[in-house]
Amino acid sequence: KGNGMIGNIYSMGLALQALEATRKFYAPRKWDCAQAFSVVSAHDYQQPMAIAQVLPALVGRSYLDVAGLDCAATKDMSPNRQLPLSPVLGTHGVHRAPIQVQYSITNKLQGKHFHYSTSVTVPSGSTLLQVMEVAAEENPQTFSFQTEQTSWGTYVTSIHGLAASTEDRTYWQFLSAGDALDEGVGIYKPHAGEHIQAVFSTY
Repeated sequence: KGNGMIGNIYSMGLALQALEATRKFYAPRKWDCAQAFSVVSAHDYQQPMAIAQVLPALVGRSYLDVAGLDCAATKDMSPNRQLPLSPVLGTHGVHRAPIQVQYSITNKLQGKHFHYSTSVTVPSGSTLLQVMEVAAEENPQTFSFQTEQTSWGTYVTSIHGLAASTEDRTYWQFLSAGDALDEGVGIYKPHAGEHIQAVFSTY
């Protein structure tokens, strides 16, 4: 993409590793390394899996370099040495102004079609998962959902009793202003007045 993105923010780590590892052998066209690295440097990665994939690229390595590691050269490094911890400013006790988020769920793909929408009030800085939880508390028959924890974070498996299926190649896609969210429900923080859509989709 013109802004340096390769796929999406979560495919960037492996894409950068692959391009760096093969730049001498495979170059169908020149790519802007600096622009791509500025994209990942500016993003606030929080999922351990995403961090694990992007870190090697940031230090000029790839997973392929594991085969050539010299473990003997690192045996004198103290495993107990820890970096000083930087102070973390907590948000406990800090008042966060309430915001309203529009949240809708839509199924036009399978079984009995449905579309429901609600307005949810949450503290500013709340995640989409928290928005969904409030919607489910206020109207469990309509907005109930199920999740599972994965190495990429919280994954929504079912909404309104309709479950995603690998056999049917279906999943719940989350959109804002018609564009797919580039962060998971446990990390994405909607802004005031934003309309989040959960759409039952196929791939």
